Amino acid sequence: MFRVTVRDHMMIAHSLRGEVFGPAQQLHGATYVVDATLARVELDADGIVVDIGRASDALRAVVAELTYRNLDDEPTFAGTVTTTEVLARFVADRLAAAVHAGELGDGARELASITITLHESHVAWASYERPL
Repeated sequence: MFRVTVRDHMMIAHSLRGEVFGPAQQLHGATYVVDATLARVELDADGIVVDIGRASDALRAVVAELTYRNLDDEPTFAGTVTTTEVLARFVADRLAAAVHAGELGDGARELASITITLHESHVAWASYERPL
């Protein structure tokens, strides 16, 4: 399997409902480093997994939907606890939609999977992987 990873970041605010989250139940900010790993079994006719520029642009557009937002106020997340894992799935699904819409080029339609990793810090991160 061949893989390419592109990176961006986002700054959000949210609160996490539930005793398990302790002080994170209060409104707080988070800055995530966002890695999007795109994988395919065979390289395309140009010898690449995906156009890195297009992948970077698509990730930037998805991240822009969340950056500088209080997720507690966003209708998209109504009734949802916006954990790192949930946000990783959101980014993966939005990026998958961009792939299916052709925004990463025709060759990207042969991608096998997308993995999104949200780094909360240098010692903690969560990922979500989905097939395409």
